[in-house]
Amino acid sequence: MKQIALPRIRSWSRREWKDFFVNNAIYIVILGMIAFIIANEPQFVSVAVFRNIMTQSSVRLILAYGVAGIIILQGTDLSLGRNVGFAAVISASLLQRADYASRFYPDLPALPLFVPLIIAAIVSAFFSGINGWVVAKFKIHPFLATLGMMITLYGILSIYFASGAPGPQPIGGFDPRYTEAVVGSTFGIPNLVIYAAITSVIVWILWNKTTFGKNLFAVGGNPEAAEVSGVNVMRTFITTYVLAGVLYGIGGYLEAARIGSANNGTGFGYELDAIAACVVGGISFSGGIGKVSGAIAGVLMFTIISYGMTFIGLDQYYQYIVKGIIIVAAVAIDTQKYLRKV
Repeated sequence: MKQIALPRIRSWSRREWKDFFVNNAIYIVILGMIAFIIANEPQFVSVAVFRNIMTQSSVRLILAYGVAGIIILQGTDLSLGRNVGFAAVISASLLQRADYASRFYPDLPALPLFVPLIIAAIVSAFFSGINGWVVAKFKIHPFLATLGMMITLYGILSIYFASGAPGPQPIGGFDPRYTEAVVGSTFGIPNLVIYAAITSVIVWILWNKTTFGKNLFAVGGNPEAAEVSGVNVMRTFITTYVLAGVLYGIGGYLEAARIGSANNGTGFGYELDAIAACVVGGISFSGGIGKVSGAIAGVLMFTIISYGMTFIGLDQYYQYIVKGIIIVAAVAIDTQKYLRKV
């Protein structure tokens, strides 16, 4: 009787195991933390929790796509949070109910929902585009350029916030159309999740199927080589930052309705969560590396960790410590992977 030869399973070498853990260490740690949360609170695994996590992840994902493009260009954007806050305050001030006592603009008629969205996106794109121009034109490090913009934007935002008829107070009392369009559902699916899914498809197409996407990764990988090859580096920088600004504007518009109000503190610290999610998702600060799927994975993991720590009652101050450690670990691992390739 003829024996059937079974395929031989090759065992990994020590070097292969080491590479596996280096490449996936941050995922292993985060999955371990999720397992710990589930072990302490089995109710964490439920449809209601999953729905909340998906809803909270949606705006964060849109913002993460914006800063992801900048990270691919070997940069960062500390002004993200203030840009989002400005867009949120603009949207909130233009979409209050007509019968609300403390209206920002008492005599403003009801506007179509898309008008404040366009205004918020244009304003955010303008300030973000300035960042891109400064970085490309004057070769200023993105950290410093966006730090200056973050401070400037906070001042402009605070002036606008205080200029309303009621003075500097949280802006609420939104038009029901606005609230329903953002936090409502379509066929049982939260609208925020739908918006995030549409944005994901658009960003994937831009990154993978357009000349802009090819130029983005080329400039991020090696700006000098890209320029020699005929790529307009300045245009690529400005376009990437403008696109990021548009996404920040959309995110701010959605965030104001999601949380139900807006003030000059809205968006504070959002840049840290977005940057951390990108790094955890494998979008490298060394430039030229990043995928839409990585951004999605990073945002989901970070949201699950944040929501999970709140779910088990961990004090917010300890949550900051955990997030900080994850960020440092992710950057350290990313650096090690880059050094191993050099």
